[in-house]
Amino acid sequence: MAGERLDKALAVSLPDYSRNRLKTWVEAGAVMVDGKVTKARYLLRGGESIKLFPQEMPEQHAFSPQDIPLDVVYEDDSIIVINKPPGLVVHPAAGNWSGTLLNGLLFKYPELKSLPRAGIVHRLDKDTSGLMVVARTSQAQTALVRQLQDRTVGRRYLAWVWGDTPAQGKVLASVGRDQRDRLKMSAGSPQGKPAATLYRRLVKGRFQDHPVSLVECRLETGRTHQIRVHLESLGFPLLGDPVYRKKTPGVSQSLPFARQALHAFALSLQHPQTHELVSWFKAPPPDLMDLLPNLGMSNEDLPQEQSVLAAIHQGQAPNE
Repeated sequence: MAGERLDKALAVSLPDYSRNRLKTWVEAGAVMVDGKVTKARYLLRGGESIKLFPQEMPEQHAFSPQDIPLDVVYEDDSIIVINKPPGLVVHPAAGNWSGTLLNGLLFKYPELKSLPRAGIVHRLDKDTSGLMVVARTSQAQTALVRQLQDRTVGRRYLAWVWGDTPAQGKVLASVGRDQRDRLKMSAGSPQGKPAATLYRRLVKGRFQDHPVSLVECRLETGRTHQIRVHLESLGFPLLGDPVYRKKTPGVSQSLPFARQALHAFALSLQHPQTHELVSWFKAPPPDLMDLLPNLGMSNEDLPQEQSVLAAIHQGQAPNE
């Protein structure tokens, strides 16, 4: 291997590890050539002694219990309903291998370690707040997944958007990975999956002479970033959204809000054990409540718990 780079030689010699992982270990000083730490690009002369000390990788702790405060709205032997705060990642992934909702669930409910994804059946974006249901048994997880597939789980969101939206409407546009930016999703993608979002405007407002609207959205499908992508495709991006910003006015830079203004405020489903329709309501967190006066809105403009739950149990939904 004389003349080869150190990282390439390691990749050939240790095929069970990725080249990227080996390079990370070299840069961390966990690889020694003739007793000395060196660089990944170091060119071997031949005849050297190489010692490597494998290091734990962040993903090895992805399913480790962590004491993370959880706002438990409801729990029984079958399900757990969580009010997720903004900023909390739901499931471990690249860049967030710890400190997630899953880690917190494993700490508070150790029995979830026997379930796929610790009982998580659906997700919210990191900076989206609101209600989520988690299965506590394999039977409950199967039942919830089937309900999600059958589109019988009711998920309602409050979204604050730029612009004066129609009174109500329905967005039918596939959602798939953006071909130019793999970190984004796009509406109308030929490779995307069918997606449908119902919405209705609850109240109009203004921020520095620019119209804003508070809309209630109901998901018929649950694609990644669906509401954010669908509303942006109509020309109504969410306030504070750092990614989907088309037609966002320049005054947004002075808006005192640093995340997409999206909150999952109502959740309804058929209980996996009792088969009864159950539902929950959660008002927006303080950051969204503090935003209301800046938009010419008040608490009275928000849906009220009694009316929302009554509508759910009567089978009503936006635009129906």
